[in-house]
Amino acid sequence: MQDSNQDSALIVNEGIEQPPVTNPYISNFYKKNRGKVLTVKEYLEGILAGNTTILSKAITLIESSRHDHRIIAQQVIEACQPYAVKSMRIGITGVPGAGKSTFIEAFGGLITGRGHKLAVLAIDPSSEKSKGSILGDKTRMETLCSDPNAFIRPSPTSGSLGGVARKTRESIVLCEAAGFDVIFIETVGVGQSETAVHSMSDFFLLLMLSGAGDELHGIKRGIMEMSDLITITKADGSNIDKAILAKALY
Repeated sequence: MQDSNQDSALIVNEGIEQPPVTNPYISNFYKKNRGKVLTVKEYLEGILAGNTTILSKAITLIESSRHDHRIIAQQVIEACQPYAVKSMRIGITGVPGAGKSTFIEAFGGLITGRGHKLAVLAIDPSSEKSKGSILGDKTRMETLCSDPNAFIRPSPTSGSLGGVARKTRESIVLCEAAGFDVIFIETVGVGQSETAVHSMSDFFLLLMLSGAGDELHGIKRGIMEMSDLITITKADGSNIDKAILAKALY
């Protein structure tokens, strides 16, 4: 007997199975490799070969707060130290908005264009509330990001003061072992007393904004007396006169 309700608009036909939200192959790969730690030998071989993926993983390892990661990280650092070539370490600091990342984009291209290998260790502030960090310095380095002779690694401060991250010194050793002969250390937007980067760099560059101070700041000590060079940024357009005045004051 034919069901009289078959022709009713109230009947909902059985639908098809919905596809997964994420690619199952990528998801399974992530679950399988999440938190996977290589051996010390694998880290060392990858770093010495200039493998930036392995180098990034090694820096993540030394920044980890897990006890087992710290043990392996110390072994990786000790293994890399004999291969750490002497690099030119340039500390780049300045107040927020002074143009540190934009300066690195331009100056970094000049350095790689002359045959050098450049590593940029960019430090981003961590939120005191959420403990997270945007790590967005690379957004201002679009050209340098695609340069095969450049390596850019953002790291969070994770509560460290002084303008640098807790493991910046160790990251420099790994970058030197990977063959980078010029290393930029870009601090967070700093104040007058945050000079930790000075002790880990060969040349200390301070970027300053025009119209952001007076002659009294030139008399004060701290970050200004530590710098090897003070550069007044954004000296163009209608701001050129203010920049010339700021240069004279500093």
